Amino acid sequence: MQIYRAHVLVCGGTGCTSSSSVKIMQELETQIANNKLENEVKVVKTGCFGLCAEGPILVVYPEGSMYTMVQVSDIKEIVEEHLLKGRLVKRLLAGNKESENITKSLEGVDFFSRQMRIALRNCGVINPEVVEEYIAFDGYKALGKVLTEMTPEQVIDTMKKSGLRGRGGGGFPTGLKWEFAAKQVADQKYVCCNADEGDPGAFMDRSVLEGDPHSLIEAMAIAGYAIGSNQGYVYVRAEYPIAVKRLEIAINQAREYGLLGKNIFGTDFEFDVEIRLGAGAFVCGEETALMTSIEGNRGEPRPRPPFPAVKGLWQKPTILNNVETYANIPVIILKGAEWFSSIGTEKSKGTKVFAIGGKINNTGLVEVPMGTTLREVVFDIGGGIPKGKQFKAAQTGGPSGGCIPASHLDTPIDYDSLIQLGSMMGSGGLIVMDEDTCMVDIAKFFLEFTVDESCGKCPPCRIGTKRMLEILERITDGKGEVGDIAKLEVLAKNIKASALCGLGQTAPNPVLSTLHYFKDEYMAHVNDRKCPAGVCKSMMQYVISAEKCKSCGICTKVCPANCIKGEKKVPYVIDQDKCLKCGACMEKCPFKAIFKNV
Repeated sequence: MQIYRAHVLVCGGTGCTSSSSVKIMQELETQIANNKLENEVKVVKTGCFGLCAEGPILVVYPEGSMYTMVQVSDIKEIVEEHLLKGRLVKRLLAGNKESENITKSLEGVDFFSRQMRIALRNCGVINPEVVEEYIAFDGYKALGKVLTEMTPEQVIDTMKKSGLRGRGGGGFPTGLKWEFAAKQVADQKYVCCNADEGDPGAFMDRSVLEGDPHSLIEAMAIAGYAIGSNQGYVYVRAEYPIAVKRLEIAINQAREYGLLGKNIFGTDFEFDVEIRLGAGAFVCGEETALMTSIEGNRGEPRPRPPFPAVKGLWQKPTILNNVETYANIPVIILKGAEWFSSIGTEKSKGTKVFAIGGKINNTGLVEVPMGTTLREVVFDIGGGIPKGKQFKAAQTGGPSGGCIPASHLDTPIDYDSLIQLGSMMGSGGLIVMDEDTCMVDIAKFFLEFTVDESCGKCPPCRIGTKRMLEILERITDGKGEVGDIAKLEVLAKNIKASALCGLGQTAPNPVLSTLHYFKDEYMAHVNDRKCPAGVCKSMMQYVISAEKCKSCGICTKVCPANCIKGEKKVPYVIDQDKCLKCGACMEKCPFKAIFKNV
């Protein structure tokens, strides 16, 4: 076996791939060959490191030096300086580029030092397309232990004692779900994985599939053994081509190694996994709609009961968990239920992966123990708000969640705390908003998404959310009427109480939470015809200050609507009837003579 003195790990996740990480790897190979280092340095393609804001990323081991925002043109310098001469290229280092600590470990970077990676343990560490690398990191060891040392009942008991709850949004105890399915008597049972992940800004499951697909396969096989199933299905959206490709590779490798198929680990247990591609319908994140889609039908939810553990896929007992939930299972088997349950809070055990985005410096993936405060995630790990702006709110749980204001920044993030605040954990999307965000507009944005994605099966969701959206559009257009806010609340509560599935029942959450915490903004829109954040275009004007205007004419050149008129030595004027309110004139004015009148 070839022994290398250095390994260069290059992010091969979707984000970095879109930023030319493939070309970076190619250039690395070329420069390594040019410097005759082929037998000393190995280039490894990995999954996402998590710090997406600073991609493309590569890490040089054994030092652990992380280089960020790397360009193809930087590779020659990295190879000649670091790999050949042992000198850091400080201008590309992550974190404090003046610190020598970064050469010792990635823990010198605040973004990583405050995390605890369990579900993401192998992402950015191994080549996801090489099964031997997964095996080298204890891969399939848990499956071997389960099949040779544990009964199905012991596996389920371990899951129950661990306290692992579903990471897909519902938060239902995983062990209990498995126990329900195991108790059913049937000639066929199924294990399903929800990898659809339709929340805006969420990419947790995609990153696990891209960076550690074998962890999902191993966990699904363990689940199959626990409930008495020999067949698994992974439902993944077709918009995830890298994830689908790597999962296909992993499934084929597992079959070649005898880790899928018949007589796994020399036992009489058999299990296989197939992929089913979804068209990207948000409603197919709901378990019964997902199963209906796998069956080849239109993805619409079914009434419950009966629950899938009793009658699921093809009316057979079925369990469904999402990718992140499964990713925890091999570690729980190896390290024990007590170890996992010691992490987190009393009712929310373990860690949670969040995709943090929006108005925050360090966009990307983070994994922290349950109970970590929102302040720690946003400021200590996320790096705070860009341009010194003030934190206003955070949206958790995607379109099904709610907005948490600054007054609750020190709230621990766990299932129960978020529900008490009018939000929810969801799958883990976390969108940060600053002082320039209009909360009425945010509520409208998420409701637009829900209306567009509603399957239309039940009237509360199909009609009710549409009526709510019409009211919000009227309010943000400056045409709000007395009584609109009360109507919104009544509609929202009725939809929550009567919609068929969980997606419809939670659709009003963004509206209800913003009404609760930011009702003054709604009132300003309706009563004063003003948007305090200056976002709603119908309520604002761009105005030229007669005192500051120098009649230079720059604004007229950048205006796409040709709505600015004036003469030399006479202040220019904007025709408000023609103005598109794009802000191009204000951005280009060198004298700061143009301002937003809200």
